[in-house]
Amino acid sequence: METPSPRVLFRASRLFLRDRFNLDEDKAHEADTIDEIKRSMVFRGTNLWILIFAIMVASVGLNVNSTAVIIGAMLISPLMGPIMGVGLGIGINDFDLILKALKNLGVAVAISIITSALYFAISPLNDAQSELLARTSPTLWDVLIAFFGGLAGIVAGSRKEKSNAIPGVAIATALMPPLCTAGYAIATAKWNFFFGAMYLFFINGVFISLATYIIVRFLGFKLKEFESPDREKKVKRYILVFVILFIIPSAITAYRVVQQSLFNQRVSNFLNMEMVFDDCKMIDYTTEYTGDHNKIEVTLYGEHIEDQKILELEEKLPKYGLDDAYLVVNQGYAGENIDIQEVNENIKTGIIEDLYRNNAEQLKSKEEEIAFLKKEIISLKSIESKSGDITGELKALMPDLEQFSLSETVVMQADSMSRDTVLMAYMDFKKKPSSKDLKKIETFLKARTKKDNIKILVE
Repeated sequence: METPSPRVLFRASRLFLRDRFNLDEDKAHEADTIDEIKRSMVFRGTNLWILIFAIMVASVGLNVNSTAVIIGAMLISPLMGPIMGVGLGIGINDFDLILKALKNLGVAVAISIITSALYFAISPLNDAQSELLARTSPTLWDVLIAFFGGLAGIVAGSRKEKSNAIPGVAIATALMPPLCTAGYAIATAKWNFFFGAMYLFFINGVFISLATYIIVRFLGFKLKEFESPDREKKVKRYILVFVILFIIPSAITAYRVVQQSLFNQRVSNFLNMEMVFDDCKMIDYTTEYTGDHNKIEVTLYGEHIEDQKILELEEKLPKYGLDDAYLVVNQGYAGENIDIQEVNENIKTGIIEDLYRNNAEQLKSKEEEIAFLKKEIISLKSIESKSGDITGELKALMPDLEQFSLSETVVMQADSMSRDTVLMAYMDFKKKPSSKDLKKIETFLKARTKKDNIKILVE
């Protein structure tokens, strides 16, 4: 049998791949695809109410840190429409479509942020949970997800039979959570969160639109026809200016995000390789990326690290590509006889990390809490040690006494839910004492225990 020539093999491979990756086979009519995107990008009536409800659901999910609830909100989110409309308008030279898509996108963004801000303004939970914090700074992966998610979205949207790809794209590109985060930032006046969240939303929108444009041109959508050549030239000029204004910040943004992701990766390598000590443990670190004067802040727990050692670590930064970074080391508590294995175990459970955050107020608060608990323990031990002596003294005072118990307890007020600490004295007598005798016992216990709030229970 004759061996096929390389040219024949190449032609056969090309035909095979063309058949496998053919997008024309189940392609919907071009006009139908355009009409569907136009309908999905208008925020009026049903679409607007669905957006508001979805934003409320997403805000609750971020507030209670529930991934499942956030995913559910993204499934019903209609935000993809106007973003894809921008890419479609660029792809078919329809400047009116671009303006309409941008107008509706502006309405959607404004309504989303206002709705979320109103929710967070009345919510009793004001702490930024991990799901919310994840939407305050974009990464390289967000860029890739938005771009490839946009490709999947427009390909699925151009098919005759609609698949489940559109809801999946809505989840993957995560357009809604950044807007909810922006609303949270307004409600709590955390403006760094606001700009970070809008930065992430901008990146997602740009790369979904770019992906839509690429597929529209790849599928050969017809360009919009104009009756007047002058009008056509003017529209093409407008679109060119818009694309330039659109692409330049997008390219700068993408470049910055990539550089920041690479910076964070280098920081991780540096810390994993160099910040390793026998009697000290790194429990937290943060980074600030500005491009030319970057900061790495580390919090340590354990034995004190000498300044010379820190200088040596700083000198190793260029080795990891961190020439423009400087190192700040916060030394934590250094106790005696530190058990590093125990520290590691605590870090795994999150106890030490919470206890020794790089925040002076938090550390002070924890110290005060520990001091209070120690005081309470000492008080309880003091009462316990006195109980034996007090029992003997009460027996001498009240010969009919058979049983005596003394303990501190917390009493809750059912109406106001306020709490109070009460010294509870339980007594059992052969013969029930008179009111006068009980008053005498109460006076004795107050003087003996130096406690004013005493409750006596008698059987």
